[in-house]
Amino acid sequence: MARARDYGATIGVLPTGPNNAITDVAGVRVGHTTLIEGSGPRVTGQGPVRTGVTVVIPRDEPWNHPLFAAAHRLNGNGELTGQHWVEESGQLTSYIGLTNTHSVGVVRDALIAHEKNARGADEFFFALPVVGETCDGILNDINGFHVKPEHVAAAIDAAADGPVPEGAVGGGTGMIAHGYKGGIGTSSRVVGDYTVGVLVQANHGARERLTIDGVPVGRLLPEPPSPAAMPGRPPEGTGSIIVLVATDAPLIPTQCARLAQRSALGIARTGGAGENGSGDMAFCFTTGNTFAGDFAATAGPDVVEVRMLANRLIDRLFYAAIEATEEAIVNALFAAETMEGPEGLVVTALPREQTAELLRRYRQLR
Repeated sequence: MARARDYGATIGVLPTGPNNAITDVAGVRVGHTTLIEGSGPRVTGQGPVRTGVTVVIPRDEPWNHPLFAAAHRLNGNGELTGQHWVEESGQLTSYIGLTNTHSVGVVRDALIAHEKNARGADEFFFALPVVGETCDGILNDINGFHVKPEHVAAAIDAAADGPVPEGAVGGGTGMIAHGYKGGIGTSSRVVGDYTVGVLVQANHGARERLTIDGVPVGRLLPEPPSPAAMPGRPPEGTGSIIVLVATDAPLIPTQCARLAQRSALGIARTGGAGENGSGDMAFCFTTGNTFAGDFAATAGPDVVEVRMLANRLIDRLFYAAIEATEEAIVNALFAAETMEGPEGLVVTALPREQTAELLRRYRQLR
């Protein structure tokens, strides 16, 4: 699996964690199920299939051990379920799923089923899981509803810490970013005693706006063959990105919202603009506060002690979220390989060697 740093593309100035991934935040795990089947003409219900699901586990049993969290909307042509309760309560109480636009419901329901099995079948509960989406309908038979509950269960079973597979995997399998093959990307930054990790599902942006480490590579690289064979294909920029920000810093929900908002600057640094047709959502959670029970709904202590990082120290976390978001997007592009979809439609991978050469030349000029 190729990554930006393998080609000399070093984003920002802050140090990364050991895996340069969201899993550098202790307790966070990521699992994918990737579905690639068939070729030839698009036949609804039969394929070709280029899709999947990614599950991020913030900690064991978040329904019993909630995490402070918050969301931010850069542009709202997309879906992130459960965010109203997160906004109201300030808490994340579920795993997080990422998939294609028309599979949000099945992933949400499968996360509830997993929680039911974990809790015990006779226990009463209600759940509002967080599931985000981007549209893979250019490369994938999106109306065939190929993501099934068992695929969500498999992603949960596969969830692990350590290095995270990137590119055309999981929910990112059929995604396109800045005119090239996109998908899942991740990165992290270490700020003193704290880590900020980011994972993106990148399916957004226009090629001519693509910028890496300040270099306008989208305008300098040769234009790739246009995957315009699909009738009615939306214009570039009509896409989406989901950004998940994790940290072990002791933040409260309003501070999580501020970190989520700063990730939009990482999107901007790579050329994303939050276009009208794009669903650009960010979600931040922290493992830095631990308490048992959702104190708004279940029996537990009447008073819960939490910790809060002083706001005068939060700027470096902002910088970490910006840098990690930028590099996660770039990693998604470097990791993804050329993919053929229906009717022979081909979306090419970012030309890594040419991109690296452009970055080297600009670095010498600077």
